[in-house]
Amino acid sequence: MRRIRVLIVDDSTVIRRLLSNVLSEDCEIEVVATAANGKIALAKLPQIKPDVVTLDIEMPEMDGIETLQELRKVYPDLPVIMFSTLTARGAESTLDALSKGASDYVTKPANVGSVTDAMQSVRIDLVPKIKHLCKWYNDKTRALDIAPIRRASVPTIRNATPSKRLQRVDVVAIGVSTGGPNALLQVLPKLAADFPVPIVIVQHMPPLFTKHLADRLNQKCAIQVVEGTAGERLQAGTAYIAPGDWHMQVCQSAAAPELEMNQEPRENSCRPAVDVLFRSVAEVYGAHALSLVLTGMGQDGLHGTELVRAAGGMVIAQDEASSVVWGMPRAIVVAGLADQVLPLDAIAAELCVACQRGRTFRAREKALS
Repeated sequence: MRRIRVLIVDDSTVIRRLLSNVLSEDCEIEVVATAANGKIALAKLPQIKPDVVTLDIEMPEMDGIETLQELRKVYPDLPVIMFSTLTARGAESTLDALSKGASDYVTKPANVGSVTDAMQSVRIDLVPKIKHLCKWYNDKTRALDIAPIRRASVPTIRNATPSKRLQRVDVVAIGVSTGGPNALLQVLPKLAADFPVPIVIVQHMPPLFTKHLADRLNQKCAIQVVEGTAGERLQAGTAYIAPGDWHMQVCQSAAAPELEMNQEPRENSCRPAVDVLFRSVAEVYGAHALSLVLTGMGQDGLHGTELVRAAGGMVIAQDEASSVVWGMPRAIVVAGLADQVLPLDAIAAELCVACQRGRTFRAREKALS
């Protein structure tokens, strides 16, 4: 049986051994080699031909960022998962790595109390990402997956209905995971400063990382991008990113919709969870909500999207070709919930059109009356 070949790159002997032990437990994964720094890893790559590389960020001689840049010159499509610390410095370095071509990241176990807990943390976080990022394995798994997602067995791709082309959109809700920082970087900077509605976002990320992501995006965007805070009133032309380890939802206050945070149990193994946000958006905005599901593994957002669709809102999903992992958007498409399935580079333009469409139509209608 063919197994996923993994190269582990980390300067810590303890971490290399821990990762090797955890990954070797899985009969579908094979650790073909380890390396103590980037130079050794680059020298080994041509001989071992791994399917996935795990790459520590802080290493002597050649650190993870330098290694990634050199690796990408020769192996542009080889999945690379960064292994970073859950610190402000680790967050910045991880975002740097993602911008330079890393496929995903996993944070090192911290304050877990024992080696057993550390191994379980890696088992939960790392193993699924290795499998989702390995293309041949993912293709094989999908071919064997004959169970339908919710209610449709064949993807339905269509344009928005005539009624949705005219209805007013009052909020854009985005759910995204693996590949999300770069996807958001391709969408949000294309929106004008006077974008007419607020944007609420769940990006699966731990604490610290979401604040650094918001700050980075804010530097690149005409709209304002912030990490959401409890009690904050939603404003047009502002994007609010759910803080790591907190569910974010929208609630209706006397004056205007505002954000609410909680640390209730994880949903779909996630906190923040897209489903939590989308449920609240469907309840507060009803038919005037637009939900957008971008690249990511798993099915978080599926149940919330059903509610947005049932309320009459519009649903857009990213297409497979432009997704790093076509898991979350695939669930929406296969379930027949997507009004439009679009490549990443077409999404910003569609958001602009959709959020102006109802307003333009109503303004024209009022002027003619």
